[in-house]
Amino acid sequence: MALPPLDERTLPAVVLRDLDRQPLDQALSAVQTLIDQYGHLVVVSSQAAPPGVERRLHTIRSLLESDRIALFRPDLPPLGLAVLARQLRQLASCDLSPGVLASAGRLLTHYIHAGALLGSVARLDRIPVGLRSHAKSWVPGSQFAVLAHPEPQLVKLGPGASLAGPEFGTWMLVAKGQLQSDWVTATLAKQWSAQGLREIAPPAESAAWWGTNKLVEFAAFLPDLSVLYQLVTSVRQSSCHWCGIDVIGDRCVFCSATAPLVNNELPAGRGS
Repeated sequence: MALPPLDERTLPAVVLRDLDRQPLDQALSAVQTLIDQYGHLVVVSSQAAPPGVERRLHTIRSLLESDRIALFRPDLPPLGLAVLARQLRQLASCDLSPGVLASAGRLLTHYIHAGALLGSVARLDRIPVGLRSHAKSWVPGSQFAVLAHPEPQLVKLGPGASLAGPEFGTWMLVAKGQLQSDWVTATLAKQWSAQGLREIAPPAESAAWWGTNKLVEFAAFLPDLSVLYQLVTSVRQSSCHWCGIDVIGDRCVFCSATAPLVNNELPAGRGS
């Protein structure tokens, strides 16, 4: 998930390796050191990570009794999540408060289009798969184009196959697994009018998330820091009524408090 920076301003990622396998005191010390160094910590983790990782993160947060740790596990495929983590690293170089930066994650997910070309959907359980598609997945040579986010879509690859793409200019990141195909780079990138394309190795969690290692994962995203900054700063900010930190949206990402209801409705401008 630690993608290379797009520019010299992008802050480096801190990778918490084998967090669920380390002795608890060692993991606590590592996280406490980061908080002491940076003040606040935004932890982005994949839903395909082992269950022990999530449990360990919540344990650490509880034992440290810290409201300066934001845990963020959006429903994005691994490559899309890696893109989001890098966008947050880009924004971390700007004059955004910790609460606004952490809150930006939920906002920016709406602008990421993530999916994969798969050699089988027999074990795909992240999006709805019909019985017909399951049956076709057993036919040798069958391939499926799948969009997981923002709206699930699945089509059997063939002449004229396409996926609904972004209605704004994006770059595309492609991670090729063990599936031999250039459909994503040669066809889908053109259909989506990708303004740039880069290839990387697939994230470690990709095979587990998609149910197969015969895949080509892709993600279309906004690469420009100025555009990301404008998106985030255009949303109204408010102060968390519990911990006082500035946030965007209706829930504080650090203390998890939600905005109080006013006349059974959320205050204007606080919807996520």
